Amino acid sequence: MSHAFADIAFTPSVKAAQQRDGSRAGYARSFEGDAPALNNRLGEAELEFIAAQRSFYMATVSETGWPYVQHRGGPRGFLKSLDDRTLAFADYAGNRQLISLGNLAVNDRVALILVDYARRVRLKLLGRLAVKDLAPDDALAKALIDPAYRARPQRAMVVTVAGYDWNCPQHIPVRFDAEDVQRALDERDQRIAALEARLAALAGPTGEHAT
Repeated sequence: MSHAFADIAFTPSVKAAQQRDGSRAGYARSFEGDAPALNNRLGEAELEFIAAQRSFYMATVSETGWPYVQHRGGPRGFLKSLDDRTLAFADYAGNRQLISLGNLAVNDRVALILVDYARRVRLKLLGRLAVKDLAPDDALAKALIDPAYRARPQRAMVVTVAGYDWNCPQHIPVRFDAEDVQRALDERDQRIAALEARLAALAGPTGEHAT
């Protein structure tokens, strides 16, 4: 079976670098073949992972050949799966440099990297992105816009996935969201309060523990 991500990313120059590094034979066995491509449709594990993320990094390329990487964030699950080949998100108002938007006008290719720092997991996706207007009452707007999120959506970004690959956890630092840390601290404090209440009940009105 061939691997859709490798079919795109493993260009002749990449294969030459792998050959010099000694990894070419292994990748050829695992990622290349004549059968229909794998990893061009998102499975249950990928869809679940994507739905849990609050941010990702997106790369585009300008007409002058310069790459540009931008962080995209929003409420958890703001990157939506429309089907097993299509992802979409609402593009919220930012600093109005519009570099990604300008790049996409001349080259619709994108690369996305999603990282779960707490579990040290990352997912890479390659695809093509279409920019669409967000009419307030259309189905796409209703699917993408979270009314509780305090930001102004300007447009929809729809990504047709061409290939994806999971990365190993090597070199990913362990980090936790502040809300997850606070939740753990609250649970600890509740547990401590419950144990203190039990101790107080066992001690009785005199303050001495029952025997």
